Amino acid sequence: MQNWVKEIVVDSKFENVKTLTDFVESSLEPLNPSPKAIMQIGVAIDELFSNVVRYSGSSNMKLILNVNEDVLTAKLTFIDEGVAYDPLKKTDPDVSLPAEDREIGGLGIFLVKKIMDGVEYKRDGEKNVLTVVKKLG
Repeated sequence: MQNWVKEIVVDSKFENVKTLTDFVESSLEPLNPSPKAIMQIGVAIDELFSNVVRYSGSSNMKLILNVNEDVLTAKLTFIDEGVAYDPLKKTDPDVSLPAEDREIGGLGIFLVKKIMDGVEYKRDGEKNVLTVVKKLG
């Protein structure tokens, strides 16, 4: 049973999305994940980290990558010390409406919920903890 964990902490600045993406991609590369899974993980990192930078007020964010090689699954946990916010409580946008008739915001987290195999949020003391799970096969 091969499980392993790696983590990285970055300042909450937009340019660090590449640092996070490179960290996760290089960590997962030896497992030969599907290109689609890697692309979807990249989208999730971009959306979730952008939200931390834009809205949380946290000066940095920790990303914990937890991999279970037996079932080829990656769990990414985003932790910040920003204002409490559970993005999963936001109602999914009505994507059947034309863009100009939709409420602003919410598309990113909606997309993440659609492309990941699991998404959960919890508030742990002063920290937001958002976890996404993706099968890599």
